[in-house]
Amino acid sequence: MTNEFPTIHTNVWDAFWAIPVILLIIIILKTVFKLSESWFSTVATATGLLISIFISHRGSLPAGIFMGFFYGSAAMGTIYSVKIWYMNYRKD
Repeated sequence: MTNEFPTIHTNVWDAFWAIPVILLIIIILKTVFKLSESWFSTVATATGLLISIFISHRGSLPAGIFMGFFYGSAAMGTIYSVKIWYMNYRKD
């Protein structure tokens, strides 16, 4: 019995719209509901999973889960890299 990894067919344009949507949702939750920074990664991952499973990869649950974590992680990387850049910019 051989276990094969699922083939994930994705479109790069999915990431180009999903990541900004996740960032926008985090910014809205931060301003409207005073979301703490410790919840950013949880919200980004949950939003990425929802977008990927229910919109981008409706036909394949393994692909939706994998790409959902990818979308959430990419959004978190963007948030924290901009934060570190800004903090270093203000320090100089």
